[in-house]
Amino acid sequence: MSLSVPPTAQNPSKTLLKPPFLPRLPRPHRFSMPKPAPSPSNNRTLAISSQAKTLDLHGRHRDEVFRSAEGSLSNCLSETHLDRTVPGLKSIAKGKVRDVYEGKEHLVLVTTDRQSAFDRVLASIPFKGQVLNETSLWWFNKTVHITPNAVVCVPDKNVTIAKKCSVFPVEFVVRGFVTGSTDTSLWTVYSNGVRRYCGNLLPEGMVKIRSCLQILTPTTKSTDHDVPVSPDEIIELGLMTQDEYAEVSSKALDLFAYGQQVALENGLLLVDTKYEFGRDTDGTITLIDEVHTPDSSRYWIAKSYEERFNAGLEPENVDKEFLRLWFKDHCDPYGDKVLPEAPQELVCELAWRYIPF
Repeated sequence: MSLSVPPTAQNPSKTLLKPPFLPRLPRPHRFSMPKPAPSPSNNRTLAISSQAKTLDLHGRHRDEVFRSAEGSLSNCLSETHLDRTVPGLKSIAKGKVRDVYEGKEHLVLVTTDRQSAFDRVLASIPFKGQVLNETSLWWFNKTVHITPNAVVCVPDKNVTIAKKCSVFPVEFVVRGFVTGSTDTSLWTVYSNGVRRYCGNLLPEGMVKIRSCLQILTPTTKSTDHDVPVSPDEIIELGLMTQDEYAEVSSKALDLFAYGQQVALENGLLLVDTKYEFGRDTDGTITLIDEVHTPDSSRYWIAKSYEERFNAGLEPENVDKEFLRLWFKDHCDPYGDKVLPEAPQELVCELAWRYIPF
C-alpha cells in the first residue's frame, strides 16, 4: 500500500478543465481476488506491539517528500470544471474534498488537494488527492471478497469513474477503541454515564484508549451535523429496511475487522472509520465513497501504543490537527473573510503525513 513520490513529481494543474481521459468511458477494471478476510468478532484483543511493523513518521524519505511537495505547491488540484469541457457531464456536487460530476451512465469523482476546516478551505496540500484516491482504490481492490463496490475504473490518479447508486442516508461508523474528546465521541459519551449507545450495550469498567471493541455507531446524514442513531430508529424512520440494515451492518463490521488486520501488518492501528453504501442500478448493495483513508479514518502508530499507554500518554497518531490549530491561533477562521496563507512548512508537513498511506 506504499505510495512512492519521486523528487520531480508534480500534481495536476491547479484548475482541472480538460479531462485526463476520453469522454467515452473506459472498460471496467477487473480486480484480482485476494485471500478472504477472517471472521470478525465484536470483542477481541489485538496483540499489538508484537505484530507491529515500525512506521516512522520522521523516516528517511521525509526530506524527499518535502522537496517534492515544495516543488508542487503551485500545481495543487484546487478546482475542477470538467462540465465545461466534457459534453454531457454535469456538476452535481462540490464537497470539502471531492467534486462529483454526473454522466449518462456513471459518476466522475475528482479528489482534489483541498484541506478544509471551520467549514471552509484552508489550503491545498500537494499529493493529498492522489493519496486519498489511490488509498481508496487499494482498499476497494482488497475488499471485493467482502462487498461489491462502485468503482468502474481509475483513469487518473485523482479521478474515479463510479457506478450510479441510490445512497442510503446513513453513515456506518465503526469503532475499535474507546477514545475521543468531542461531545459526540465514544469516550465522552461513556464517561458521562451512557451505557446504551446507538443500540450497543457498553460494559462497565471500560478504559480510555485501552478497551478494544468492534461496535457500530451509525449516524444519519445531515447537511448540518450527523446525528447518532440506533438500528431500531433507522428502521422506524424508514431510512433502511431491516434486511438492508442487517446486510450492510454485517459488511461494515467485516470491512473493519479486515482493515484492522491489514493496518496492523503495516504498523498502524485502525481506530475508527466510516463507510457509506447504496444500491446500484441492479439493486445490489454496494460500497461507495471512500475506504480507510486518512480522512475517513483515525489511525494510531502500533509500535509505540503499549509503551505510551503504560506511561499515561495519548497514542502516537497520524495527526493533521496542527494546521487547523495554526489558523485558530492566527485568525478568526469562522469570522474573517480572508484567511492568512498557511505557512509552507506546515503545508509540506501535512503532505508528508498523508504519504505513509
